[in-house]
Amino acid sequence: MNSFRTPLIAFLAAITLLGACRNSGTPVTKNSSNERWSVSMAESEMVRNPQLWMVDFVTEKKWNYTQGLMGLAFIRLSDSTGNEKYFAYAKGFADSLIDANGTIWKYRMDNFNIDQVNPGKMLFQLYDRTKDPRYLTAIETLRSQLASQPRTEEGGFWHKKVYPQQMWLDGLYMGAPFYAEYAARNNHPEDFADVINQFLIVAKHTYDPSTGLYRHAWDASGAMPWADKVTGQSPHAWGRAMGWFSMAIVDVLDFIPENQPGRDELIAILQGMFETLVKIQDPVTGGWYQVLDRSGDPGNYIETSCTSMFIYSMLKGVRMGYLDNKYVGYARKSYEGLIDNFIVVGSDGLVNLTKICGVAGLGGNPYRDGSYEYYINEIVRDNDPKGVAPFIMASLEYESISE
Repeated sequence: MNSFRTPLIAFLAAITLLGACRNSGTPVTKNSSNERWSVSMAESEMVRNPQLWMVDFVTEKKWNYTQGLMGLAFIRLSDSTGNEKYFAYAKGFADSLIDANGTIWKYRMDNFNIDQVNPGKMLFQLYDRTKDPRYLTAIETLRSQLASQPRTEEGGFWHKKVYPQQMWLDGLYMGAPFYAEYAARNNHPEDFADVINQFLIVAKHTYDPSTGLYRHAWDASGAMPWADKVTGQSPHAWGRAMGWFSMAIVDVLDFIPENQPGRDELIAILQGMFETLVKIQDPVTGGWYQVLDRSGDPGNYIETSCTSMFIYSMLKGVRMGYLDNKYVGYARKSYEGLIDNFIVVGSDGLVNLTKICGVAGLGGNPYRDGSYEYYINEIVRDNDPKGVAPFIMASLEYESISE
């Protein structure tokens, strides 16, 4: 494991290098030990969590969206570097939870939790590389959940069975790219309209015209105390919720045919989102706040998971032609701000990403009211996978344009 460690002295030298290169206008993609930041972070994670199922501070294995998010990041890193150990790390998670018959450990379809669909994305990649039929069986299980997932009257997937009539921005990332990739791989073109409709419904009902931002969630029934009695919207635009939404769009477009009706509307949503977001980008760090519609207010803070998600979405959006090239500059400022202000190497020599909101939601028990005070007082921690995985993905995008 010692080969994964980056000495503190190397990190301090890297900071000096970063400053020198900034002054010369040269992009920095590596630390002073000649490792890309995507690699340094991944190597540190493998020390902190020798098995991928251990991420997210858990003590027993669980089929969960955070592990799926990390698995996908590691597979992309493996593809970028050619290093099979990152693929093996992701595969180990799937193999620890999917048995010889393709049954997913403790998975319950009748919970209709759309978060549980997210790990299915990495299963496509695992099957392509191994042709192991267990992965196909698990993929079919997750697709069956979507076939039965409860919906709002307009056809939007509920976030969970325990959250009836609710759509959260988070859920678009969890379900839509998987749904679209399944349709593309299995020649189900009739499903693309349904995939696009998920975005259009949630965008219509969470958009706040007074700010140009999207609120965290929408309750179609208006029954929840957190829901506005007229619009059904939750009270605020939470940074990570919009981060999930932006990543969902750039990832789902990989599978939507160019002539598919509604595709241009998704691109327009993405473009409008970033037109607004760059106006509230923190001028000092280049990051974005935990509560976007209260940026700069007392108690609010620069939150690094949403910042990483926005960097990833901007750079991929530019690379794929959805966003203007001007956004590379905003993304570069943000990425370099992360390195300067929020990447720390501990006494153990491991790279850490700081200032990540641990969790935020609505309703439940204890009840989460979606107020400003609620969001700014949720737990903040280092190396939460909801920040680390997007940071790795953002780093891969950044490194690809800077090499």
